[in-house]
Amino acid sequence: MSTQAVFKALSDPTRREILRMLRTRPMQAGELSEAFPMTKGSLSHHYNILKAADLIRCERHGQFLVYSLNTSVLEEVMASLAELLRPEGKKRRKS
Repeated sequence: MSTQAVFKALSDPTRREILRMLRTRPMQAGELSEAFPMTKGSLSHHYNILKAADLIRCERHGQFLVYSLNTSVLEEVMASLAELLRPEGKKRRKS
């Protein structure tokens, strides 16, 4: 996981909204595009940035592209942020 790629992906409100939409279930590209007033080419750019950060996955189902959330990367980012914000001197508990 590239932390820089993840933060770049999360910096855009459109990409954050795509992630929010994918929280509930995997969705076809066409379903996602209905929620945004932009061209499919512009949305494809956002999908590519999210895929490069490994925040989403894309599978072809026949003629459709289906996007899904990659929760493991989000969990890693959350853990990294928690570690960054932990007060000095506090040790992380081992499970």
